[in-house]
Amino acid sequence: MEPVIKINPGATKCDIRQKVWDYIEDKNLANFPRPVHNRIPNFKGANQACDRLTVLQEFKSSQTVKVNPDRPQQQARFVTLEAQKTLLVPTPRLRTGLFNKITPPPGATKEQLRICSSSQGVKDFSVPIGLDAKVKVDLVVVGSVAVSEKGFRIGKGEGYADMEYGMMAAMGAVSESTVVVTIVHDCQVVDIPETLIEKHDLTVDYILTPTRVIKTDCQLPKPQGIIWTKLDTEKLEKIPILKKLRALEEQAGKDVTLGAAPAPAEPGLQTGQPRRQTKQRPRQNTQQGGEGEYKRDTKPEKRAASDQKTRQRPPRVRKESRGDGKGGSEGEIVEKAKGKSGGSMKEKGVEEGGNEVTSQRKIPVTVTTVYLGGIPAGLRVSELKTALREREAAPLRLTWQGAQHRAFLDYSDPQAADQALKALQGLSLNGHDLQAELAKSQRGGKRTGVSNRRPRPSTAQKSKTAPPETKGDTHEKNEQ
Repeated sequence: MEPVIKINPGATKCDIRQKVWDYIEDKNLANFPRPVHNRIPNFKGANQACDRLTVLQEFKSSQTVKVNPDRPQQQARFVTLEAQKTLLVPTPRLRTGLFNKITPPPGATKEQLRICSSSQGVKDFSVPIGLDAKVKVDLVVVGSVAVSEKGFRIGKGEGYADMEYGMMAAMGAVSESTVVVTIVHDCQVVDIPETLIEKHDLTVDYILTPTRVIKTDCQLPKPQGIIWTKLDTEKLEKIPILKKLRALEEQAGKDVTLGAAPAPAEPGLQTGQPRRQTKQRPRQNTQQGGEGEYKRDTKPEKRAASDQKTRQRPPRVRKESRGDGKGGSEGEIVEKAKGKSGGSMKEKGVEEGGNEVTSQRKIPVTVTTVYLGGIPAGLRVSELKTALREREAAPLRLTWQGAQHRAFLDYSDPQAADQALKALQGLSLNGHDLQAELAKSQRGGKRTGVSNRRPRPSTAQKSKTAPPETKGDTHEKNEQ
């Protein structure tokens, strides 16, 4: 069958994700939660696609099945329990461990099994499984944003499915005979260039859609363990079980050298970023934090009101992320602050009440700044960083002003900025075209690493005297 979504030559993983997300939204092919951007889409017809799992001989002969915790695969968890097989569900975002073994009550009815397969059931009817457990997984079910008939898979960009499989391989839970299945809408089956698939990427053996069962006969090997050079210390701090696995492999004499901090920092930033949507909720026990995959459905109106309340609170500047000054680094997020509520870290723009934090360390004396406008509401800074990295346009420093729908990117010299401008032409995120150009203050040359900031009017005064977006105001600061 010919793919309904055409992938342009030279497209990156980020481009393919955006195209699939946009298509699903435009054609209204998804159920709640919406929009589907930055999620594994909960597509219409997911239950029918999940039911096809039961026709696979590999499923019939399996004893232990691991199914991802996303909403569109809930029916796959149900049919696994209904077939009286052992169901393992990864801890969402791997916060509190690797697996939860779902243990329904004795003699459970269908209705009880449906509860056990839900987010509430994973919390109430589960037993944690550690790295030292002797588990053999016969079949793995994962979600995808896009997948090809050759078995090449693209997730939502955070790498959890790849890490989960790598950890299972490291603990001996999976082998060459373990079958990997993904469940998607028909439109998510697209042509993915093999050149985009890296050593750590998980490939699939079967694709289940509402209308088809596709056997991929994929020849690429699956991950044989964790590739430590893809991770950094920040990632390890966020995922304790990775820290434990690294210690075990180090004791076994394996090479567990981590990658340089800037390049692999993106997954870590993404891991922490979704908390922005729920930071005003009451604090939860850390053991309950594992529901992240289920609870990213906050209504935009509530989230906007929550963000507005946070802006009114003066934040404490906590830390900053710096680049190493080398080409291709992830660079520096100029503002990062934490609200009084104790919520998780949030990148703040100047107009959100944050104070600009700059550092001369590892930043050249002079830099050339690129203005990036048209940033859609709700876009995370980590998503922008992913797009920049994939287009090889990562700056030395990134100044995030999401509330004003813009960002400023600092590059080491005009040549680097010019290359970035060429790479950013045609960039589209969440269905919005972004415009990239030299910042007004830079069109006559460079600026120093420390910005010359001028006092700005109050928010009320600005709304009367100034337009909502002025490209030249690169690094501003609130009135004291």
